[in-house]
Amino acid sequence: MPRAVALANELLGKHKTKLAGVELVPSSGGVFEVDLDGERVFSKRALGRFPEEGEIDTKVADKLAAN
Repeated sequence: MPRAVALANELLGKHKTKLAGVELVPSSGGVFEVDLDGERVFSKRALGRFPEEGEIDTKVADKLAAN
């Protein structure tokens, strides 16, 4: 969970004017998924790995820029 909290803080810090909030949902089994506006932008389950440094921020920034 510490990794998820750090990511939430990073996203809110960088995109605070474009994100209304970040919701963390605890789960088990190593699930780590990130959704934005109902669309999955990252899934550890699907990729079999944690995101690389800056990977989720880049995906979120790209999606926010497209809207």
